[in-house]
Amino acid sequence: MTLQTVQLSLSTLIVIAVAFSVYYSFRYRRQLDPVKRGILASRMNIAMGLMLILIALTQLFFFTDSVTRRIFGTICLLLGIWNLFAGLRNHLHYNRKA
Repeated sequence: MTLQTVQLSLSTLIVIAVAFSVYYSFRYRRQLDPVKRGILASRMNIAMGLMLILIALTQLFFFTDSVTRRIFGTICLLLGIWNLFAGLRNHLHYNRKA
């Protein structure tokens, strides 16, 4: 597997994660039931978390090394992990209510 193939795969996964995030965002805003809104919001957080983790991976490993890029990648990684954790926690919480 070449470096370009890995970069293309990560870019494709980022676009898919953005699409899921936007999809769940629209569904969340149109939903009236609070439990279903919570489930959709948690799914949106999971998709955002994965997107941020993938962005962090591309920033940290596939471009020229600079301090700004490392700081940005680290911040994206931490935010992504937090969003993923919060989304999974909330998804379990709202699935018990449903």
